[in-house]
Amino acid sequence: MIDILVPALVLSGIGFVLGLLIFVVEKYFHVEEDPHIDEVIELLPRYNCGACGHPGCREMAIALLDKKSKAAECKPIKKEALLILDEYLDNYFKNKQ
Repeated sequence: MIDILVPALVLSGIGFVLGLLIFVVEKYFHVEEDPHIDEVIELLPRYNCGACGHPGCREMAIALLDKKSKAAECKPIKKEALLILDEYLDNYFKNKQ
C-alpha cells in the first residue's frame, strides 16, 4: 500500500508547487492588452485564412490598430462588414488623438 501512496503524494506535491509557481508568475508578469484588439477581431470574419498577409485575424487586428494595414486587405470580409469596420477604425483614431 505504501508503494502506491509515496509516488502519489510526491506527484501531488510537485503538482501543487508547480501550480503555485504558475499562479505567482501570472500575477507578477501579467500584461494588459488593448481591449480594442478583441473588438476589431469581432468585426473581422475570423477565418484566420492568412489571405491578408497576416498569420491570423488577431495579427490583422493589431496591424489595423497600428495603421500598418488597411481593412480592405481582408479578402473574405463582406462589404457591409467592411463599412462597419472602417467606421469603427475611424472613430478609434479620432478618439485616440
